[in-house]
Amino acid sequence: MLAIDKLQRKDWNNNHKRLRELLKKSEYHLEAIQLFHYQHSWLHSSKINQLDWNYSTLQDNLLNGLDVETFRRFPVSNPDTKNSIAWHLWHITRVEDMTMNILVADKEQVYTLEDWPSKLNIHVYHSGNEMVDKDIARLSSTIDLDELLVYRDRVGLQTRRIISALTPEDLNRAVEPSHVNRLYQEGALLPEASGIAEYWGKKSIAGLLLMPGTRHNFLHLNKAIRIKESLQRKVRGTRITR
Repeated sequence: MLAIDKLQRKDWNNNHKRLRELLKKSEYHLEAIQLFHYQHSWLHSSKINQLDWNYSTLQDNLLNGLDVETFRRFPVSNPDTKNSIAWHLWHITRVEDMTMNILVADKEQVYTLEDWPSKLNIHVYHSGNEMVDKDIARLSSTIDLDELLVYRDRVGLQTRRIISALTPEDLNRAVEPSHVNRLYQEGALLPEASGIAEYWGKKSIAGLLLMPGTRHNFLHLNKAIRIKESLQRKVRGTRITR
């Protein structure tokens, strides 16, 4: 498969802007949902894609050549993050799970429905927002990568089912305060992360599809890819100087 390049990243951003406009117009509802699925497909494994293409996704790019040590390394020294690839991949999956299932659909999270904390060997229920360093270090060192990828697939497929069932009226709905409260009741957010709950609570359902439903994944996957590339360059440089 061909790797995603800078031009395709630019196209993804342009499509995101177009999706923003389409979601405002009920007459373009079907086109908006189709474009959401296209954008979303770039953010998960190509193995679960419903699109016919010959490109690897951003997630595929991240996992290609990713070794366990690089996956778990914490802290890292990238300018925009010190968190591990393990944390970024888990965090975006948790956020997608809780926002799409609780805030959009008022359903149970995949995480708790299938007891993923135990499967992942981390026993953490919240999203990772405002997570302290010692807990990030612990998660990074113990999380099961293979199970994390299965969890991501489950969440991605569930998101597609939820979005496919939305009506134009659904997209215009404001997020229900009771749904925001569920985030706290179920331990999906730490009390210290109240700012993110307030941010989500001010959005419409369409707004959640844009952020975090798609763009949040895009931003963190790109961060994780830059971490991998930076660490791999350092390893190559070390080998050359020996």
